[in-house]
Amino acid sequence: MPAKRIAIVTGGNRGIGHEIARQLMKSDVFVVIGCRTEAKCGVAVDALSRGGNNIAGYPLDVSDTRSVRSFVDKVARHHGAPAILVNNAGIYPEATESRVADTSTSVWRETFETNLFGAVRMCREVVPLMRKPRYGRIVNISSGLGQLHQMGEGSPAYRVSKAALNALTKTLAAEVASDGILVNSMSPGWVRTDMGGQDAPRSAEEGADTAVWLSLLPSNGPTGQFFSDRKSIPW
Repeated sequence: MPAKRIAIVTGGNRGIGHEIARQLMKSDVFVVIGCRTEAKCGVAVDALSRGGNNIAGYPLDVSDTRSVRSFVDKVARHHGAPAILVNNAGIYPEATESRVADTSTSVWRETFETNLFGAVRMCREVVPLMRKPRYGRIVNISSGLGQLHQMGEGSPAYRVSKAALNALTKTLAAEVASDGILVNSMSPGWVRTDMGGQDAPRSAEEGADTAVWLSLLPSNGPTGQFFSDRKSIPW
């Protein structure tokens, strides 16, 4: 394990990502959040810094390859190689009652660019940095809506993007199994955030807990699995 653990949390300026960052900071991890704009980073870092000085933030658009490369390069140069990557950035651009036949191709593309390809871009840049010290923890923030085990109707682009993210988790976990890198997906549940709304039954603290737990797994911890409330669940 690296002496100083550096964690990247994408979409860390609000909601579950912000809470994941806050909880990781309490575990003596230096956290770097990615936010869509410099201004959002500034506000989030100011808020998180009340809990310690082990926090930084840089602009990041996970749907843009150059932005991802620039972000990871800044993290590595200014803070060190990341030991933890939490792919939290995600969008939900459709109505919950949306149907496949009524959802435009542009919505599908927009959803996949962030929810799937954003995670792919981040992993592509971060995994080589984790391979050198043979240590890494990658956590993909998925959703119960992406479970094939209980797949249903509504929000098709979001559902399918999260199911694809779960497939990425399984594929990458198998690829890096011998490199000391553990890769898992987790579902935070329906959480009270800007995305989840105020009627959601779970707090941000509850939603973030499993992601933080997976970020800090020991070397013999699970990999290639899907979790909710620290318990493995069906894909």
